[in-house]
Amino acid sequence: MEEISLNEEDTTSAGRIYIKIVFLDLAESMGVEKLLERIRDPTMQPAFEKIFPRDNPNNTRFSINFFTTIGLAYLSFDLRLHLEQARKLAREKAAQDVSSSSSESSSSSTDSDSSDSSSSSESDSSSGFYFFI
Repeated sequence: MEEISLNEEDTTSAGRIYIKIVFLDLAESMGVEKLLERIRDPTMQPAFEKIFPRDNPNNTRFSINFFTTIGLAYLSFDLRLHLEQARKLAREKAAQDVSSSSSESSSSSTDSDSSDSSSSSESDSSSGFYFFI
């Protein structure tokens, strides 16, 4: 499993179908609880880190949407939590940046506010990946 990367750039539709079949078979043969236990097992993390990526929000959303689409959304619960925590940290950092820059000149504060809002809208608009398998 370490060799499988589940993201938009590294997978093809045939690769996603293969991953779908593997995980549906694992869920059927092992059961939901046992499969989740294995995925969450710290000793197994290297095997699953590219399938459940936390390196990039786009890759994380891609994986979440993939597992949701194939009917195994429960496997992406931890990724959903990670993504929400990352968003929360980004909002807190942006708020700190705005408050710290307000003590400087007002023009630099306005510039950082407009760049923060544009990057926020870009990430929101790219959040939807849909799979047809």
